[in-house]
Amino acid sequence: MMNLLMCLCCVLLDLTAAHSGVLVQDRIVGGHTAAPNSIKYIVSVQSANGQHFCGGSLVHRYWVLTAAHCNIGTDKMMIVAGDYKVNLFEGTEQYAKPQRLVIHPLYNRSTNNADIMLIKLRAPMVLNKFVSLAPLPRQGTGVVEGHACQVSGWGYNNLGGGQVPVTLRTVTVPIVSTARCNSSDSFSGNITTNMICAGNRAGGKDACKGDSGGPLVCRGQVYGLVSWGNGCGNAKFPGVYTAVSRFRRWIDQTIYGSYLRCSRY
Repeated sequence: MMNLLMCLCCVLLDLTAAHSGVLVQDRIVGGHTAAPNSIKYIVSVQSANGQHFCGGSLVHRYWVLTAAHCNIGTDKMMIVAGDYKVNLFEGTEQYAKPQRLVIHPLYNRSTNNADIMLIKLRAPMVLNKFVSLAPLPRQGTGVVEGHACQVSGWGYNNLGGGQVPVTLRTVTVPIVSTARCNSSDSFSGNITTNMICAGNRAGGKDACKGDSGGPLVCRGQVYGLVSWGNGCGNAKFPGVYTAVSRFRRWIDQTIYGSYLRCSRY
């Protein structure tokens, strides 16, 4: 009886995590463990007390690309590059505090449109065999329905309230057309031109909320950022991602405009 009660408690904790706020969320659904340090540009966005809550991609030694809804304020965030198992020091990690957060001016918290943010770091990350820059698509380029893409991220298991080291996980999902994603059987017109949908027709493979801001990689480039959805792994509701190529010009202007201004001094 005691074992049964403990199992029920664990199930309830996992269900609570899947539907709670930003700090404790589910992991990649239906995926597998990534090879160690195989995704060198992914970063862990952590709270000040070291708890992972969002993913991101290093796009410049001073800049990280993530979702706008991951914003909890510069003083409450830490960026970790070169990580593989969160909450376990492996000697490959690099840490940097944010200097400022740049949220896209069109971001709408209600509709999730333009869910994209750049984080300027106080100190640059060092590029090495564990840390590299994410390749980004050109402005306006897209991916076709059915194209296989890879989404990766971390998450926590809450067992009896404790946290255990969690290894980076990844899953392959096909692109879903905007027409199908916007149908009355799915998101009913809530998918904007700034979004991409990806997920299996049978469901069971998806990102989840704790993977927010993490990369959706197609053709070797970060085409999407984990943004929102209706549950995780639901066959009727694919995962929804911010379409990075729609914002490539804004990304470059934000990063390199700032760099050019600084380089004059």
